[in-house]
Amino acid sequence: MADPARAIDVIDTAPPFTQADADRLNARYAEVPTQAMLTELLAGELRGRVAAVSSFGSESAVLLHMVSQVDRDVPVIFTNTQKMFGETLAYRDELSETLGFTDLRVFRPDPRVLAAKDGTGLRWSYDPDGCCEIRKVEPLRRALAPFDAWISGRKGFQSSTRAAVPLFEIDEGRLKINPLSRWDKAALDGYFAAHELPRHPLEALGYLSIGCAPCTSKVKPGEDPRAGRWRGWDKVECGIHVPSDGADQPSF
Repeated sequence: MADPARAIDVIDTAPPFTQADADRLNARYAEVPTQAMLTELLAGELRGRVAAVSSFGSESAVLLHMVSQVDRDVPVIFTNTQKMFGETLAYRDELSETLGFTDLRVFRPDPRVLAAKDGTGLRWSYDPDGCCEIRKVEPLRRALAPFDAWISGRKGFQSSTRAAVPLFEIDEGRLKINPLSRWDKAALDGYFAAHELPRHPLEALGYLSIGCAPCTSKVKPGEDPRAGRWRGWDKVECGIHVPSDGADQPSF
């Protein structure tokens, strides 16, 4: 007879979602409009199990507005790396208030880790991967601990390394949802206009993808929207996502 204690251990440690679940959901929602998909998931299978992760960047308002139309109690996670633009922090507060979210969760890097690994605050200038790890990846890992799934704002048009982003994928046993993966810039702009959503104040100045201030620059005409991130470095993601072309970047 099987050991009952062992059986409980197996159940407790099994991942809540597997690749089979991602495949099932990709097939189920392949032709379903984004808002309908979110409504069905947030009110059903994922209710109480999911958080929305937002950078409050130039395109964030679209996804956050869609989530707010279903459930304003969905936790919204923001990682304040302590290298953010002041405009981003102000926009975060404005947008959260405008959309009526009740549970904005702000996570910051561990000050003890910063003291040990980035005492000068200049690690971004010589080791951007290491800087992202302690300021973005580790805080988000803590933030996501209570959840089985999370919502990401990645879109396929943003760069060549995001072109194959699926609607659903698995990241360390969690279901990662990319509701806007199939949207293009025109669709986003149309949504902003239709719902009169506020724009990030830096977008009009040429910052089309906005991260930490030291590692974000203006995008030049003809460049990918994310070309202004880590300019001059062989780096395309902060570490919380894996490039969809399979490039060697850390996951978390």
